[in-house]
Amino acid sequence: MRPGRRKSWLRKGTLSTGDLPKRIGSATSQSSAIINDRLQELVKLFKERTEKVKEKLTDPDVTSDDESPSPAPTAPPPPPPGEVPPGDKAAGDEHYCEMLCCAFKCRPWLDRLKSYQFPSSIDPLTNLMYVLWLFFVVLAWNWNCWLIPVRWAFPYQTPSNIHFWLLVDYLCDLIYLLDVIVFQTRLQFVRGGDIISDKKAMKENYLHSQRFKMDVVCLLPLDFFYFKVGVNPLLRFPRCLKYMAFFEFNNRLEAILSKAYIYRVIRTTAYLLYSLHVNSCLYYWASAYEGLGSTTWVYDGEGNSYIRCYYWAVKTLITIGGLPDPKTLFEIVFQLLNYFTGVFAFSVMIGQMRDVVGAATAGQTYYRSCMDSTIKYMNFYKIPKTVQNRVKTWYEYTWHSQGMLDESELLVQLPDKMRLDIAIDVNYNIVSKVALFQGCDRQMIFDMLKRLRSVVYLPNDYVCKKGEIGREMYIIQAGQVQVLGGPDGKTVLVTLKAGSVFGEISLLAAGGGNRRTANVVAHGFANLFILDKKDLNEILVHYPESQKLLRKKAKKMLKNNNKPKDVKGQPGSPLIIPPKADTPKLFQAALAAMGKAGGKGRLAHLRWKLQELKAMQTAQVSVGRSEIRLLCGVMSGCITTGARENQPLRPSFCFSPRVTAEEPLKAP
Repeated sequence: MRPGRRKSWLRKGTLSTGDLPKRIGSATSQSSAIINDRLQELVKLFKERTEKVKEKLTDPDVTSDDESPSPAPTAPPPPPPGEVPPGDKAAGDEHYCEMLCCAFKCRPWLDRLKSYQFPSSIDPLTNLMYVLWLFFVVLAWNWNCWLIPVRWAFPYQTPSNIHFWLLVDYLCDLIYLLDVIVFQTRLQFVRGGDIISDKKAMKENYLHSQRFKMDVVCLLPLDFFYFKVGVNPLLRFPRCLKYMAFFEFNNRLEAILSKAYIYRVIRTTAYLLYSLHVNSCLYYWASAYEGLGSTTWVYDGEGNSYIRCYYWAVKTLITIGGLPDPKTLFEIVFQLLNYFTGVFAFSVMIGQMRDVVGAATAGQTYYRSCMDSTIKYMNFYKIPKTVQNRVKTWYEYTWHSQGMLDESELLVQLPDKMRLDIAIDVNYNIVSKVALFQGCDRQMIFDMLKRLRSVVYLPNDYVCKKGEIGREMYIIQAGQVQVLGGPDGKTVLVTLKAGSVFGEISLLAAGGGNRRTANVVAHGFANLFILDKKDLNEILVHYPESQKLLRKKAKKMLKNNNKPKDVKGQPGSPLIIPPKADTPKLFQAALAAMGKAGGKGRLAHLRWKLQELKAMQTAQVSVGRSEIRLLCGVMSGCITTGARENQPLRPSFCFSPRVTAEEPLKAP
């Protein structure tokens, strides 16, 4: 062999011999990693399947992982033939009015008036249109009550303005007549617990009532005597007997006002002013009867007659003194009656005003008394000032934010149905969003709403602490709370705002989940709704299906919270088949030198060992593939057992894996 060819052959042999350990190490590590990933996935699937089967065996209530199906939305019924759909009808009725540079979408008021239909029956308790009508009736009644005495006593009604007085009088009579014919005959009433809305029955009920008799007396046509005695305002005195409409208007208006005590104060003040008004009219009549300016007691006829007589009436009714002494017997009797009437009327007015103001401030008085009693208690036991200041702050914030100290006190007297309606309007939108209660019985949620109680937390107050037993669920109504954690327990993990819910898993105490896992602190003032575990258990007794669903959800939520996050390639994760380490570079250089030496000596023996190791790794890869096929066969149910009882299990594969390996080389 020529030297050049031998060198080229040695050079080729050196390259192939040096690349051999690299190729063996890379192939072995790559195949080991693939097998390890696949086996980890299979083990994970087996574990999940085993946990599901175990859960079904231990808890027979668990049926599936799916939640209760929500009902599909029902399609609206098709419109009858020949009728325009509501959307098209609304689009057709749109009317655009252009004003200046803007276009406004509206319907003409004339079309609204034409399309309006007067109701066949009126609910006197809730119909606001009826309350508005009563306002006009009371306005007409006040015209008669205030101005009939003035027109009778003072010379304000003259032939020059008589037409104005008669026009307003007959307008008030028209309002009285419309009230009798149109409104009072359409009022619903209760008979035997049923609301009667039949036209004939409503009309008969009004005709047989005491109010109809008073309305007839009010509308007596005494005005025909004008032709004989002249326009005398006293003939219209029966119009003042429509007082029942006035008291009904008071009741209806107080029912719809948010601060009814303000109207009560105004009404009581009007009572006092009206009594002074009537007394001033009587004083002017007595002065005219005795003769204006005839004595020092009567009105002398100077200045504004009404203002001066009203001033005299105020001094008389309030009995502040400084009045001239009466001279005649008529004046003495009139003055005595004035004094007696004034003392009685004024005392009644003052007492009624006291009751009105006391009722308006009853809540604040109760709040002050509770706060004073608490402060007295804390001072007696020498409570630290910091605690006392926090208690005072809680009282003040609770009163100013809610207007009361305990909301449940107002709802105790209401029946369950009304309490439920109020609770639904206040809390249902929040509770229905809680993941734990989704899919539960709707009636169970309604019963749960009635058990919620409101609690106010001050800034930096601990709502719950880590490690304590959880017996409540919290719903944030107003304010914010912070979840604290970290090594020092002061790191803000998350901030929960209004509408958030926490502590719901602790209600069911599933799997030891009744321990708090973090500290929750109020960030500022926070108003929370609290549901006790005891109340929830009393409710779930009547709803077994919801109890099963809640138990299942609580376990699932607790498992998800406690499950560690798996990170692919995380250091420290166990490997089923650890990869082989690559061949060291020094050993590769020695193999290369051995190849140049001609394949003799100790290095040649190491080369033979390395090739034998390669064959063993190839066999290991084949065995690993066979194990994967074996596991797949187990999953697909291809393993069969022996026919006899005492015969040991014998696997029968659906396929026959062929394991091949290179034969070990003989040592030189």
